[in-house]
Formats: sequence, C-alpha cells, structure tokens
Amino acid sequence: MRIYIAVDCEGGACVVGDPGLGLESSRGVAAAKAQMSRETAAAVSAAFTAGATQVVVWDNHCRSENLDYDLLDPRCEIALGQFTRRFPELDASFDTVLLLGYHARDNTPDAVLAHTFSSTDISWMRLGDQEVGEIAIDAAIAGERGVPALFISSCDKGCAEAQAVLPWIRTVATKRSHARNAAVSLHPRRACEDIARVVTETLGAMPSPPPVFTFPTPIIHTVCYKRMETAAQQVASGDFQALDAYTVQRRLDSIDAGF
Repeated sequence: MRIYIAVDCEGGACVVGDPGLGLESSRGVAAAKAQMSRETAAAVSAAFTAGATQVVVWDNHCRSENLDYDLLDPRCEIALGQFTRRFPELDASFDTVLLLGYHARDNTPDAVLAHTFSSTDISWMRLGDQEVGEIAIDAAIAGERGVPALFISSCDKGCAEAQAVLPWIRTVATKRSHARNAAVSLHPRRACEDIARVVTETLGAMPSPPPVFTFPTPIIHTVCYKRMETAAQQVASGDFQALDAYTVQRRLDSIDAGF
C-alpha cells in the first residue's frame, strides 16, 4: 500500500493567525509549523501501522520546508522545495492521497485563514461554474492521475467544503471556525490522536473501486485578482484573457497541467 500525504499548515489545531496577515507573517507561525509536524507524524505513523509499504509526505505550504522532519517515522520520504508541478511523483500506483492541515477557500464566511493559493492576490477562483479552493483543486489533480483523496484534516468549514465535492471523504475537524482569526480548537494532542485514529480507519476500509474526483474537460478556469496589475500580468503572459480589470479566464484541457 502506497500512501501520499499532502501537508498544508493553516488547518492544524490551535492555528488562527493574526488579523490582516497571512500565516507566514503571523506571530504564531512557528507554533503552527510545530503542530503540523506533530499532526503529520501522527498520520505517517498511522499509515505504516495500517500496512503502508511507502509513505511520501509532500510539504506544500508556502515555500516549503515547514515541518520538523526528525519527528516523522524515518521510513517515510519527504517531497519539499519549489516543484514545477503539484504532487511531485504522484502517479496511479499510489492507493490514496491524504490532505492534512488544509484550509477553506477564500470567500468562506468566518473560516480561519481562508484563502485560495494567495490571500494577498486572489479574491476567488472558479472551475466552470464552481467556486473552488485548494481542496477541490488538489483532489482533482490527484483524481486525474487516478488516485482518490480519502481523508482530510481542516477546520470544520474546510471539512464541509471537502465533503461537498468528495462525499466519501473521512474528516478530522481540528477546530470550529468563528472568524478569520478565531476558533475553538481541539487540544493539540487530541487532534493528533484523532488524526491517527481516522487515518487508520480510512486505510483499513479502502473502497473498491476507488472514488476518484475530476472535473469534466475542457475546463474554463476563471480567476478574480485583488489588484488590477496582477490581472494585467496574467493577460500579458498570454495564458489568460481579460474579462474585466480584475478577472481573467483561460481554457484548460487538464487541471493537472494548469496548476
């Protein structure tokens, strides 16, 4: 059994950030990364206990290199750095993707640290008529490669977002969001225990055939930026056409190739 664990940092227990700032600029960024290291360690250990022969951890928050890798089971492998494609080395030989520490998309009311790729640049993003965030996009990239996303840890609103597009997914809500920078959280150790338990349950009851999620192609990809000059740069690159001063659009034959 080959398991791929994609790790973001905003969705961990006791992570809320500071008003007006992204997580990287917040006072609690070091504590957030330490907690995500513990939550990742719990998921990795659970995967090996469930019978995994290979576990790849993709450290994907911001510029990568977020986790304390010494806390992870030494049998795992770690993908880190600035790759040109999301999910490096993921292919159909993997049994599942686990999404750890993810966050809700931008425009989600009262969701902790909600954003879509960039809290400073992007107002919203759509694939077809559906507004999407990193949860749906990453699940679809894995799905195009034939790999199901079967587990997510996030705030309650991120978990609900995942369940709306992936009704089979198992979840751990690490905190109940009350505002962008306010939540009632599980205790950090309790979050790790819940993640280990639900990952073990998930891998012990793998569905057959696996339920992969994809968007029908071709896909109309629309992005609304927060600044006109950012939208203009995308149009100047030749990839997008302008819909208005802030909004650009392109056609994708594959979501995997677009991100």
